[in-house]
Amino acid sequence: MTNVQTVVREVGLYINGEYVKASDGASFEVKNPATQEVIARVSEATQEDVDRACHVARNAFENGPWRTMTVAERCAKLRRMAEIILERKEEIARLDATDVGKPFQSAVQHEVPRAANNIKFFADFMEQLGGEVYPMEEAYLNYTRYEPVGVALLITPWNVPFMLTTWKLGPCLAAGNTAVIKPAEMTPLSVSLLGEIAKEAGIPDGVVNVVHGQGGVVGTALTTHPEVDLVSFTGSTATGKRILKNGADTLKKVSFELGGKAANIVFEDANLDKAIPVSIQAAFMNSGQICLAGSRILVHRPILDEFLDRFKKAAMELKVGDPQDVETKMGPVVSEEHYKKVTSYLEIAKEENATLICGGKRPDLPGYLQTGFYLEPTVYIQENPKSRICQEEIFGPIVTIIPFDTEEEALCIANDTEYGLNSVVWTENLQRAHRISHSVRAGTIWVNCWFVRDLRAPFGGFKKSGIGREGGHHSMEFFTEAKNICIALK
Repeated sequence: MTNVQTVVREVGLYINGEYVKASDGASFEVKNPATQEVIARVSEATQEDVDRACHVARNAFENGPWRTMTVAERCAKLRRMAEIILERKEEIARLDATDVGKPFQSAVQHEVPRAANNIKFFADFMEQLGGEVYPMEEAYLNYTRYEPVGVALLITPWNVPFMLTTWKLGPCLAAGNTAVIKPAEMTPLSVSLLGEIAKEAGIPDGVVNVVHGQGGVVGTALTTHPEVDLVSFTGSTATGKRILKNGADTLKKVSFELGGKAANIVFEDANLDKAIPVSIQAAFMNSGQICLAGSRILVHRPILDEFLDRFKKAAMELKVGDPQDVETKMGPVVSEEHYKKVTSYLEIAKEENATLICGGKRPDLPGYLQTGFYLEPTVYIQENPKSRICQEEIFGPIVTIIPFDTEEEALCIANDTEYGLNSVVWTENLQRAHRISHSVRAGTIWVNCWFVRDLRAPFGGFKKSGIGREGGHHSMEFFTEAKNICIALK
């Protein structure tokens, strides 16, 4: 595949149904991490722009038709939005491949269809949502209504920008709220389309707004804004702490999905024909830039040698290259800053006497990709589970294999981290599968599988991996206010 000069896109803020430039005309550049080409100039919101977006969203909530229209009408518009996403799936996937650096094939086959389903699912779910009724003998009748909260701020990460935005936007809109979306500044291209997609679907102006800018400036302005009622955030634990502080004075509701350092536990009776390819996917999908990555692989010592041989072979067979190439399985990491962070762990691993199994350097790529932020799939063995490469979220294509001897030791290692988002267990022993799943302190445990999502199920983390749960009625509880109505019958 040869390099083609990219057209530089001009991306505006989306406020009140139209794309506009920042009030002071400022913009920032977005680069392709595979080539370092400038691919977009994006309007950078000012405090004035943030104020306008928040007030527009408030007016659309209080005075517009969205909150008060019938659930059937609202959900029909959301289903149309899902249809438009599928109609434009190749365009959306190309944008994610361009600014994130993720393989196009993964985006077009999996992430964009899932994004459309996020919207459709919550439209369907909202139409079927019931409420409680509590009679008090024959004297009173209590019943419950679920009403929208108000203006929701949706702050979405750079690693899976479009799909994770719809995961929030679906329940937000289905419940009747209005939204201000703040995409990650490094990967804003696909998310910027959501405003126009919503408008084409018939969603009123002002209901969906998208503002761009640096988290420390625009993010702070949004998370402290008095017109914002609730914040749904996916990103780092450190940023989550700042948002919690910023929203404290106005008592904003928050839902956070934060960092992870998942334990992928492989017992001696595991089916390695399944465990190896899925563990490769869990380690290196999206270049390891996923909060659910199985980056700590705990391997039962009796099968350690076989696992290492097979895992190393599979890792080295991954095709690293141009994200736009349909054969590519792993692209670059997202930016120069992130590349420096990820590759700093190569030196840390040396200092901690980890054993390098494969990778640890730039791959040999065609000339036009030589400046891209690439790293080979990298695998270490580390006997010390308290080492930094076993404890810190690297968020790149670096995984650590940690041997263990007993079930008790595996549990101790798995739980010895400040994170608790997810874990994976590989065993053919049903009793062991339940024992481990009950004992690992994490929000999702996958047994003999990984990355399977039922949108009805709760999703979120223990410890420093998050606050609250989303999915099914958990999402609706966050994006609604429960109102009890008590009627006297006599």
